[in-house]
Amino acid sequence: MINLNRLILEQLKRIDSRYLPFADAATPELPLGRLLRLALFQVSVGMATVLLLGTLNRVMIVELSVSASLVAVMVAIPFLAAPFRALVGFRSDTHRSAFGLRRVPYVWTGTLLQFSGLAIMPFAVLLLGTDHNAPAWVGQVAAALAFLLAGTGLHTTQTAGLALATDLAAEDQRPRVVALMYVVFLIGTIVSGYVFSLFLADFSPVRLIQVVQGAAVATFILNVVALWKQEARRAPPPRTETKPSFREAWALFAANRPARRFLVAVGFGTAGFNMQDIILEPYGAEVLGLSVSATTMLTALLGAGSLVAFALAARWLALGLHPCRLAAFGVLAGLVAFPMVIFAGALQSPILFQAGVCLIGFGAGLFAVSTLMAAMSLETGGLTGLALGAWGAVQASCAGLAIALGGIVRDSIAMLGKAGSLGAAVTSPSAAYGFVYHIEILLLFSTLVALGPLVRTRFSREERGSTRLRLAEFPS
Repeated sequence: MINLNRLILEQLKRIDSRYLPFADAATPELPLGRLLRLALFQVSVGMATVLLLGTLNRVMIVELSVSASLVAVMVAIPFLAAPFRALVGFRSDTHRSAFGLRRVPYVWTGTLLQFSGLAIMPFAVLLLGTDHNAPAWVGQVAAALAFLLAGTGLHTTQTAGLALATDLAAEDQRPRVVALMYVVFLIGTIVSGYVFSLFLADFSPVRLIQVVQGAAVATFILNVVALWKQEARRAPPPRTETKPSFREAWALFAANRPARRFLVAVGFGTAGFNMQDIILEPYGAEVLGLSVSATTMLTALLGAGSLVAFALAARWLALGLHPCRLAAFGVLAGLVAFPMVIFAGALQSPILFQAGVCLIGFGAGLFAVSTLMAAMSLETGGLTGLALGAWGAVQASCAGLAIALGGIVRDSIAMLGKAGSLGAAVTSPSAAYGFVYHIEILLLFSTLVALGPLVRTRFSREERGSTRLRLAEFPS
């Protein structure tokens, strides 16, 4: 079997990396088949993400006529679990089960929570949006519980799963492994969204139950296959062994000044790229007059840009480019993309708008992968899960807040503009959207300021080569 794996690996490496960019993420110790099998947990996470933030969102508002404000509250509930990702990562660093495992028990716990949330979710959603004899609060509490369980499971699974991937990968292969994990997540969201849309084309309550509970079963199966014999068993620690508390470990991590600055940069950058999430398609429809099919393609353009970014990030990080420098390239791409989107409205140019959207996906993908790699390198005392959890907590929390604020700011400016409170220049439909895009540009500039000194910080691998961009010279 080992010889077969080596033979497959050598054959894959002969293919030009332009066509198979992640083939060399595998090693004889971590064969490609095992690596791809591990990545299946990202498929389940992507599937749950599509359901929580996309499919069920639309079903509740359109088919079940639930108020948009109540739906917004339900969609925001999974983000409540995001700040606990640091704790989950720390616990997976220090946990030793009776079977000698660290990461797998936490991925498995996340899987069960995710399965439970999805299993009860269709009934909770139907209680929320249909007539029944029970009090209204029953449906609201049931839906909130379902979203909270699924969201907590999603964050737990992804945090511990990425930490497991970090443990298994050799240090010089981690950039490509990280990029591969993100590509699988993105593919999982794209394929799941398409499949769910097909199955729910003829909506009925029974069909909703079948689709969501089918996703719950698929989550269970995918994660069992992903975890099978992935983590080596270690001898359980003696009962007298003392483990650091989370407070002590977090204090040690937070005492690292570059780590604090890094988390600030992650927060600014994530907010800068995600504030437009719920207004991009309405902008294309209201300002540029694009059809439903044309605005639907925007998701594909964002995904295409991110896929290109993941492939390039894997190559550049493996060559030794500093992850914070590469994250800055992603921010610079965003600083070009958002003005393109703004000017597309002024020029009534759908092509310029679509190019800007694709560039937003590219910049966001480059920023996400690079900062994740940097988080792996900021671990303290072997607590990789703590660093990954801190990255995930900041990223998910800031993304949720930014998405909510994007909609609130757009609606507030539009309302003030219609009332004439902001002058004649802000009465056009594009003004409210442009206000949000300008805030994102400001956030991205702030991200560059935070990233600047980090380029001089030595991460786990020394930089090789150089680039003309000197972000360390930016003021801080």
